[in-house]
Formats: sequence, structure tokens, C-alpha cells
Amino acid sequence: MKVIVSAVLAAAMAGGVQAAPFEPSELETARELRALALESNLGYEITADLTTRIGNRLAGTENDARAVEWAVAKLESLGFDRVWTEPATFPTWTREHERVAITSPVEQELVALAIGFSPGTPEGGVDGEIVMLDDLAALKAAPAEDIKGRIVFIRERMERARDGSGYGPTRAARSQGSMVAAEKDALALIIRSVGTSTNRFAHTGAMRFDAGSRRIPTAAVSNPDADQLERLIELGDPVRVNVDIGAQVSEPYTSQNVIAEITGGERPEQIVALGAHLDSWDVGTGAIDDGAGVGIVTAAAKLIMENAERPERSIRVILFAAEELGLWGGRAWAEAHKDNIENYQLAAESDFGAGPVYEISARVSDEAWPIIEAIHAELEMLGIAMGGRTQARGGPDFMPMSIHGLAAADLSQDGTNYFDYHHTENDTLDKIDPAEMAQNVAAYAVLAWLAAQSPVDFGSGPELIEDD
Repeated sequence: MKVIVSAVLAAAMAGGVQAAPFEPSELETARELRALALESNLGYEITADLTTRIGNRLAGTENDARAVEWAVAKLESLGFDRVWTEPATFPTWTREHERVAITSPVEQELVALAIGFSPGTPEGGVDGEIVMLDDLAALKAAPAEDIKGRIVFIRERMERARDGSGYGPTRAARSQGSMVAAEKDALALIIRSVGTSTNRFAHTGAMRFDAGSRRIPTAAVSNPDADQLERLIELGDPVRVNVDIGAQVSEPYTSQNVIAEITGGERPEQIVALGAHLDSWDVGTGAIDDGAGVGIVTAAAKLIMENAERPERSIRVILFAAEELGLWGGRAWAEAHKDNIENYQLAAESDFGAGPVYEISARVSDEAWPIIEAIHAELEMLGIAMGGRTQARGGPDFMPMSIHGLAAADLSQDGTNYFDYHHTENDTLDKIDPAEMAQNVAAYAVLAWLAAQSPVDFGSGPELIEDD
């Protein structure tokens, strides 16, 4: 039947006629899945179990290993056809302590978190005069003599946006600032937290580094503390700060990507991949980042197993390792599977909390675009709009494979409040609305089911433009 449907679809598209790409029974199943997901708390329950039994899951720690064991047991208990692990090896980093304090002209403790892969300071920390700069570009442009022997403070503030677009530009100071400041012989780097909260929670995250590159101790301070530091500096008197960080970069560690499969009935070698990352930072319980994603994609696949006939293509849930430390699980997965990329039909990752999905976009072949439009028609009642032919990547962990041509879909979530909690002690389960999470599960279930039934392959879309 699908061979006939594919031929009809191809002929209709060639003639400029809009064809119905899915059989009525497949659309009926999609609508049943959508309705069942909206009434289910399974995604929330999975996230609650992970964040309660395991808590934070910094890659390379004992809790990371416990999370892998939890994921294997959970996926097996849910009845997937196959559950297995694949290794991912990466450098590890351990936070011991951090203390940032103004020492002159007043004394005040600041709420701070060390940035991942920050080196430690000598015992007692480093003490120096602050030089305040607007952003990373200003640091790069500053004369070395203005930076040498001082503590750099980058005050750039992240702007709140539904699509999280304020994150990328502001994150540059966190990811690159330490190396740039080190080249100019700064003592340490302080950044305003890359986040939108006005509460006194600092936001951690990872810095980028190259083999052999020099880095200096780096910490983020909460937004209110950054405001205080700005005001004090603007009074005109020299301001001195002490930065005291204890941290260790350890030997490489091997964790695991955890993978579960619903094996396809007709084309099992072809795969629709749903992703999330299993690790988290070592603060909070990693509920929105990315316990929510683990719950969403796992629950979506479970609903398909229980309430649909066996899909034509296989559906895989991939819980990636060590995303927070630098996409190491995604890199390992891409390296292991890039030679088989033609069998990975479509990929989509949930890694932006549990806010409502408001738009679907995709990067697929021209022939497959009507399939995306037909999938959107079944998502529209969830309040999901149709996006454009975009640079969709499928999510962070699929990016290393996307550059090889992996077809991808993005289910864009409302992230207006996401960066209030992202990478903070305040990333806890109470920040998730079960009803909003259920809408996410419904969207992923519909996407995965219909993608698995597509009468045409998704191919690959326009060439992906890589980020810096």
C-alpha cells in the first residue's frame, strides 16, 4: 500500500497538486495519541522519578553512573523492544568551592558559581582591581596593558525572549572569555550570569578550551550582584575583588548514551530519533535541563508502543551523555553512526525545559516538505504554528550529526522563563507545569508516529550553517 501511496504522492507533487500523504488510519492514530498524551502525566512522572531518585547528574560523577543505571532500568521496564548503551568518553571537571567577594572600598560577599572547566586559584584566592567591560568583543579589543594583573568583569546582560535568542550572544563571554582574558594576563574573570532571573541565583555552564590553551579562574555572579558591582564601579573609586575557586579537571571518563528502540515492522533499518540528554549540572536537580526532555521523549515513545500498531520505521529514544560539558555524547553518537546516516530519517531533541511547543520547523528535502506540512496539520490544535524551511538542527546533541546532512525537526518551546532557572540551584521539579509537559509529549508523539509512517524519505535539507 505504501509503495502505491508514495507513487501517487510523487506524481501529485510533480503536477503541483496537494496530495494527502498519510492514510486515514494513520491520521486517526495520530489524533488518538495526541488526545491520550494530553490526559497523561507519564512524562512528568518519569522526570520526577529521575530528579528524585538521582538528583543532579554532572557527567563523570557517581550520580552520572547512577543515572545511566536508572535510564536502562526505566526503559526496560517500559517495554521497549531493545535497550542498550554506547560509550562516550570526555574530560571531567569537579567543583570544590567558590567564593567571590568585594574587598574594597566596601566588603561584600557575592553569590557566585564557578564556570565549568575553570581552573582553581591558589589557596586564599586571587585579589585584584576590577576592570569592567561591556562584552567579549570589548575584552578582545582592550589593550593588554589595561587587563594585565587585573580581574576582568564582563557585565553583558542576557535579554529575555520566547525563543531564547538572547542566550547565544551572551554565552560567548562564558565560553571564550577565560582564554581571551588569559592571553592578556588577567588574574581572573567574573561574568554576569547568563540568565534572566532577578533572584540571587548564579548560573553556571561550561567554558570552551583548546588542548594546551591557558585559562584563568572564572566565575559567574547573580544578576543582582552584578548590578551591585556595576553601581560600585561607576562611583569612580577603584574596586577590588577576591576570587577563590577550588576545582579539578580530572582524567577522561567514559559514560554511556542510553538508547531504546521500538523496532519498525516494515523498514526497521530506517530510524526516527528522539533525543534528550541525561546529564545535568551539579546544582539544582536538573529538572528543566534536561530531566524534562528525558520525560517528554520517553513518554512519547511509550504512548506509541501502547496505543499504535507497530510503526513502519524504527523509533529510537537516545538519552545522551555529557551534553553540558560539551556535547560529548552527541559527538560520540555521530562518530559511531555517521556512516549510516542515510538510515536516520529524522531527528528531534527536547532540551529547552517543558514550556509549551509553539512552532514546528524542519530541515528536510523538498520532496519531504509536504510531510512536514501534513504533520503540522495534526499539531495545529495544540497551538503549534508552522515555521519555515529553516536551519533546524534537531537539538544540541544532534548538531554533530546535522553537519553531515541529518534531516531534523525543531519543536520550538516557549522559553520565556527558562533562563530564570537554567544552570542554577533553582532548576527543580516545581518549575515544570504537568499540563504544559503533556502538550510537549503530545507533539513529540504525533511527530514521531507520522514521521515513522512517512511515504517518502526525509533526505536532507539545505546545507547547515555552523555556529562559531
